[in-house]
Amino acid sequence: MVSAAVRPDPAVERKKKEMDFYFDDLPSTSQSTPKKAQDDTQMESEDAEFNSSKDRSSNMSMCEVPEQSSSLGIEDISRRAQETVEDINHSRTNDQKVMDDFQEKLAEKVTETCRQMKEHMYTVYEENSDEMQVKLQELSKVLESCSKLNRELLEAAQALAFLREGLAMSQRSES
Repeated sequence: MVSAAVRPDPAVERKKKEMDFYFDDLPSTSQSTPKKAQDDTQMESEDAEFNSSKDRSSNMSMCEVPEQSSSLGIEDISRRAQETVEDINHSRTNDQKVMDDFQEKLAEKVTETCRQMKEHMYTVYEENSDEMQVKLQELSKVLESCSKLNRELLEAAQALAFLREGLAMSQRSES
């Protein structure tokens, strides 16, 4: 059996270095510092065991958590979207009520204003009618006077015509 040497993937190695770099920057949570080399090796073996079990449980929970997390995230987003739609619909309903109330009040105001304008218009018509009545009575009197004067002028014209005729006849008879 030929064993082939497995070469690590460069992208994976790069990711490991990035992660190591990231974790190097984090503050240490360990409060004790080993003083002996024996303690160092014991700590390293405990760390290795811990990291190994942690990796297994992390890998398992990392697989499960995203599903739960994404499922919860989707449900949360869906719920929030539904709440937003309901809020918008509620707001629209309120807007419609406000507009209906405004329209009703505006119609009442317009009706009241029209009623007041009609009353004012009828008052002006009455005043104008009274003034026109006075003027028409004056005009009627003037027309009566004109008619009377016209009759008197006609009578005077007829009288003058008779006088002229009488004079003309008398002058003829004298000649």
